[in-house]
Amino acid sequence: MAFTSSNGQTRSSLADINITPLVDVVLVLLVIFMITAPVLQSGIEVNVPKTRTVKQITEQRMVVTIDHEQQIFLGDQPINIHDLPLKLQQAGTDPEHQVIYLRSDQAVPFGVFATVMDAVKQAGITNVSIVTQPLDAKAAAGGN
Repeated sequence: MAFTSSNGQTRSSLADINITPLVDVVLVLLVIFMITAPVLQSGIEVNVPKTRTVKQITEQRMVVTIDHEQQIFLGDQPINIHDLPLKLQQAGTDPEHQVIYLRSDQAVPFGVFATVMDAVKQAGITNVSIVTQPLDAKAAAGGN
């Protein structure tokens, strides 16, 4: 870029921006985020049942999970079934207005599921949503 001064001389600007270091930094940050993103989303692997009606989870709520080995988790932390009501009561919210999401592997026997539901009810929480996956469009159309 050239400028003309008041005495008629032409001068060039020394303010050219070299974007090569900027591109290098952006690419390094992109690689870092690509590596760390799957680690941040790691959780308990649960094969939840598939249903026709599925409501998208839009709010952050407390999640109780039962995995295929019938282990119980509160959030990502393993918990004993006998400690679950006390931990849910310690959450600090009014049990009548608290919402719990219950994720259960489809291979878990109903008796284990009912025991966990009973523990949640013992904490005074009555608003329990069961987490499921939507049916595939092809499976839903073929099932009719």
